Amino acid sequence: MSTPAFAAKLAIVIDDFGYRKKEDNQILQLPTPISIAILPDSPHGKEAAIKAHAQGREILIHMPMLPISKQPLEQNTLKPSMGQEEIDRIIQHAISNVPYAVGMNNHMGSAMTSDRQAMDRVIKALNHSHLYFLDSVTIGNTQAAIAAQAAGVPSLRRHVFLDNVQTEAETRQQLNRAIALARKNGSAIAIGHPHPSTVRALQQQLPLLPADIELVAPSVLLKPLSTTPKEPIKPKVEAEKEQPKTQKPASWLKPAQKAIISIKESTLLNVLSNKGKEHQPNDHSFENGNTHSVEIMTNEAELK
Repeated sequence: MSTPAFAAKLAIVIDDFGYRKKEDNQILQLPTPISIAILPDSPHGKEAAIKAHAQGREILIHMPMLPISKQPLEQNTLKPSMGQEEIDRIIQHAISNVPYAVGMNNHMGSAMTSDRQAMDRVIKALNHSHLYFLDSVTIGNTQAAIAAQAAGVPSLRRHVFLDNVQTEAETRQQLNRAIALARKNGSAIAIGHPHPSTVRALQQQLPLLPADIELVAPSVLLKPLSTTPKEPIKPKVEAEKEQPKTQKPASWLKPAQKAIISIKESTLLNVLSNKGKEHQPNDHSFENGNTHSVEIMTNEAELK
């Protein structure tokens, strides 16, 4: 059956690749639009990247970043205290260890992604390497999208975690939620992990996806970057003299001003409601105050 022209797009990314060889290989048997995010210093990461690329599968670097809570850290974890040179070095090391990667998402990282200056440095490094950024959204007041937008780097945002609770029933429920969000908004991004229960649920459910849902790689959902100049071009001095003193700002600036206000308001609301929380909840946790999954989802470094 062919996919309808109006199909909603669903991207699924499986994080933490490179440690569980059995489950990793099972994921690589799923449909090729299922993308993988590889921990750069994992023992089997490079091998997985080569296999995935041969399949035509999209690959991301699953970049370890510092969390707020005390967690076992991966080697070469990015930290807010690092300068540009050190961040550049670590990201280049990750790129060499994860061949064929076209994007990056964060492994943990609530302390890192909530720090605007730190994310500016990360995004600058990604810009030089032509990688997009997928924000795993491990904290409400993440600055990743704002930093990416300011630098003109393509970015995306996770909507659903498939396996906050590691059961097949929970994964099926969250997959259905991702489908509903894709239908509502036109697209959605779900992130899972190579848990045995997640693998089984995806093996069972993906062949049953509705005809109006199209599995895609995350990069398919990237929107074209705005061609609006970041700073208005100043007119010549002679032209300025001819303009009345009451001249209003150029009309093309108004959408940008509204967007900036919207971003600031959204960020402020997130800060007030989620400041200091270390978590990887599904987005509905922000809406109803549910934080039961906080401790579960911050132990990603212990998966190996």
